[in-house]
Amino acid sequence: MELILWRHAEAAEGVPDSSRPLTDKGRRQAEHMARFLNERLPQGTRILVSPAVRAQQTAAALNKGFITAPNLGVHATPQTAIATAGWPMAGGAALLVGHQPWMGELASLLMTGHADYWSIKKGAIWWFSRREREGDFQTVLRLVIAPDQL
Repeated sequence: MELILWRHAEAAEGVPDSSRPLTDKGRRQAEHMARFLNERLPQGTRILVSPAVRAQQTAAALNKGFITAPNLGVHATPQTAIATAGWPMAGGAALLVGHQPWMGELASLLMTGHADYWSIKKGAIWWFSRREREGDFQTVLRLVIAPDQL
């Protein structure tokens, strides 16, 4: 299974938090990353997106259908994100578009077995794979890239 974490792009300040839109810079970040992802996403990737406006706008840059997943909102946990994605048993690929701190905590959990605070830049992706080698299952970090690196 492939699991791709995409943190929403830069958003404006404001209240309520769930209604904050992307800034002009955020829209450019989302568009750059969407072009990158559209060339690489496995066919049939499930795209699951936080209901927050900034995450919805980030995902919309892909110009693909996606599912709004309320349990991937601002206050999600690594455990709810894993369950939503079906990691690692669902097979195929899942792209989660969401927020800090749960995305960094999920990356830490996948890599170390412990949820710790890891920073994921706005608009960046972290791409994980699950593979079997000689009867042992391994989590592999395939790619980390931020929009300013494209």
